[in-house]
Amino acid sequence: MASRSLFVTLRRKCSASRMVGNTCISRSFSSGAMSESLQDSQEIDDLKTRIFRLRLPKRSVTNVLEKWVYEGNQITISELRQISKDLRMSQRHKHALEVSEWMVAHNEFELLDSDYAVRIVLMTKVFGIDAAERYFEGLPPAAKTSETYTALLHCYAAAKLTEKAEDLYEGIKNSKLSLSALTYNEMMTMYMSVGQVEKVPLVVEELKRQKVAPDIFTYNLWISSCAAMLKIDQVKWILDEMRSDPGFAEGWETYINLANLYINIGHLVNAEFNSLVETEKGITQSEWITYDFLIILHAGLGNKGRIDQIWKSLLMTKQKMTSRNYICIISSYIMLGQLKEVGEVVDQWKLSTTADFVVSACRRVWNAFRDIGLTEKAHDFHTLLIQKNCDSSNSLE
Repeated sequence: MASRSLFVTLRRKCSASRMVGNTCISRSFSSGAMSESLQDSQEIDDLKTRIFRLRLPKRSVTNVLEKWVYEGNQITISELRQISKDLRMSQRHKHALEVSEWMVAHNEFELLDSDYAVRIVLMTKVFGIDAAERYFEGLPPAAKTSETYTALLHCYAAAKLTEKAEDLYEGIKNSKLSLSALTYNEMMTMYMSVGQVEKVPLVVEELKRQKVAPDIFTYNLWISSCAAMLKIDQVKWILDEMRSDPGFAEGWETYINLANLYINIGHLVNAEFNSLVETEKGITQSEWITYDFLIILHAGLGNKGRIDQIWKSLLMTKQKMTSRNYICIISSYIMLGQLKEVGEVVDQWKLSTTADFVVSACRRVWNAFRDIGLTEKAHDFHTLLIQKNCDSSNSLE
């Protein structure tokens, strides 16, 4: 009995000791984690974090900047530019404008043409186009550069102020400033947005006359306008020109391949054999073609996020889709290797009430990828269709 009593006593003491030990260890870990968390929160106190804590537009970024300097901290111009860019990306235009104003107010900062250009765009978004015009007119002659002119042109184009944009465009051409493709792209974008697609080639002619190098956006707008007018031979000629362009860059090949696939598989033909028709909700085939080429553009640039946004927006419009629209998005996702998204679009197509899902269209996509040497992508698409029970095994082989 004595020995058993001693054993029970020892076991209780050991259990109590373990509980105390575990509690101590637990408390030690807990306090350590808390102190580490506090340390982390204390370390995150840079200028950008302070500014982004201002959730409401009425809160003053200027006060934050002044306090930061008062505390003895330094601010660099590159830091302010990055913060302004991040604020614009977050659609916080008023706060971005305050950062811009602070940069201007402090003479120790050497401003670039791009700083003035950004300020014009921000003033338009915060105070309207009239305020941006007054700011531009008040700039010193040295600051009225191609960048600031183009910034104001962008504001006119975005607001679809066609006459003002055209007047400014003529003024830019007469100013003898050295222009980039961006200026011409702004005019082309505006003409596309207001449905004056026939004016886009005229802008391209002027660009070439001034010996300005086009970029992929220039080509996309030019091709989109020709495709919208069903000038398909012209589209193919432009794609050939892209291949021989000295500025041929990474992503252009992807764009060219997708554009060719879209034209050939989507049965786009010349205007004399087809006509543009209105859909039930008022969006023309011309506009759909433009949207398709916007998807192709971002596929060429590898911007999957933008493709997702555009496609989601198109689905939300509840407009009448055609098989060509589905072919465009499927081909773009295949080119980027996004098979999950390809599968989702196939499912959407099969459930569509406006565009019948046809295996022959999938066969054309599969053959097209195989013909341009992308056999692995063709195989992946074939495999996915089999998994989706699309009866592709017989038709695609």
